Amino acid sequence: MKTVELYARVRRAVLVEGMSRRAAAREFGLARKTVSKMLEYAAPPGYQRQKPVRRPKLGPWQGAIDAILEDDKQRSRKQRHTASGSSSDFEPNTATRAATRS
Repeated sequence: MKTVELYARVRRAVLVEGMSRRAAAREFGLARKTVSKMLEYAAPPGYQRQKPVRRPKLGPWQGAIDAILEDDKQRSRKQRHTASGSSSDFEPNTATRAATRS
C-alpha cells in the first residue's frame, strides 16, 4: 500500500517541479502506470469490493440469525444467545431432535 506522503511527493515532483512521469517512476521505484494513477487521484482511492461477499454456508440461515438477534435485544444478558451455544440451533440433526422432544 502506498502512503499518502508518497502520493504527495510524486504529485509534487511531477506537477510542481516539472519532472516527467517516467523519471518520477524511476526515482521513486514505482511503475509508470502507478505514477499515472497517483496523478489521477489526490489521495489513495482505497479498496472497494466489486461484488458483495458470497456466504454460501451462512446465506440460508441469515434471516433466522437476524430474528434471533432482534429477539435477544429484549432478553436479559444472561438469557441471550452466544456464539458457541447458538451453533447447535442451526445444526440440522440437533434442530429436528429438539423439535421432536418438545
